[in-house]
Amino acid sequence: MEIVKKKLLGMTLAELKDVAKGLGMPAFTGGQISQWLYRNHVTSIEEMTNLSKANRERLAIEYEIGCRPPIDEQRSQDGTVKYLFPTSGGKFVETVYIPDEDRATLCVSSQVGCKMNCVFCQTGKQGFEGQLSYTDILNQIYSLPEREKLTNIVFMGQGEPMDNLDNVLRATDIMTAEDGFAWSPKRITVSSVGVKNKLKRFLEESHCQVAISMHTPFHEQRLELMPAEKAMPIEETVELLKDYDFSHQRRLSFEYIVFDGVNDTPKHVKKIVELLHGLECRINLIRFHQIPNVSLKGVSDERMEKLRNDLTTHGVFTTIRASRGQDIYAACGLLSTAKKQKSEKK
Repeated sequence: MEIVKKKLLGMTLAELKDVAKGLGMPAFTGGQISQWLYRNHVTSIEEMTNLSKANRERLAIEYEIGCRPPIDEQRSQDGTVKYLFPTSGGKFVETVYIPDEDRATLCVSSQVGCKMNCVFCQTGKQGFEGQLSYTDILNQIYSLPEREKLTNIVFMGQGEPMDNLDNVLRATDIMTAEDGFAWSPKRITVSSVGVKNKLKRFLEESHCQVAISMHTPFHEQRLELMPAEKAMPIEETVELLKDYDFSHQRRLSFEYIVFDGVNDTPKHVKKIVELLHGLECRINLIRFHQIPNVSLKGVSDERMEKLRNDLTTHGVFTTIRASRGQDIYAACGLLSTAKKQKSEKK
């Protein structure tokens, strides 16, 4: 019977000290392990060379780093790279590396599949297959070939972060801890469709940036596009957000995928302006990446610009997110769906 080893990646300094003491080592050894993990990014316990050979062997009996390199990749002509990472549960998730001049953003996943079943999302068509552990989440950064180039992390990959909140909070805590990755919370954005109670908890327990997937300001239409609207309507989400301060370090944005003739009309502009009145925020307009068996269509550059200008004119700061990786199907879910289908055929 194979022994399932515990993962060191994602443990706090206090937990690593407990691990050391539990194995009969001095507590300061836990600090050394932390340095090897979060400063030196080792891939094996054997690389922890300031631990004695006996201590390394003792540690390796019960523990492993928990890092797993990507097993597949697709590279775009624009420099975007989509990686397929294995998870501890034997599944696969996608992570997208997006370089852009002096910035490099990593789009990470929080679940295998997703329960939200948004009409326009390929991941939702997979169904829900499991939560990512905090180790699986962190591994997408830890084992990324371009890790040293990263400037920003966005939780906008596969899954709904608020539906896996404990693991997402633990991962972001390690990312921002001085004895972890030591990133500023300003460099990390967590996206959500709005999940009752979970969003409130995230706002109170984390200092990371917040992005809400809006896509339409109208209840009935959003319900058609995003079934999660039933549990937490967009108006209820906005009212909750108005209780928090986004005028200083923390930033709030709304993600808005633009569909031709669906959510790009003057009445949508008017409703958005009314809905967001008094809230310090911005809207990011996103081009739609076509996915199989979905009739929704994207819009022209001119239409995107008109929508941006109309919203900006009415006082809502609006940007157009650059569309990247279209030649490699960078929309979430396409690569992992192909991998899943290939595995099922065997």
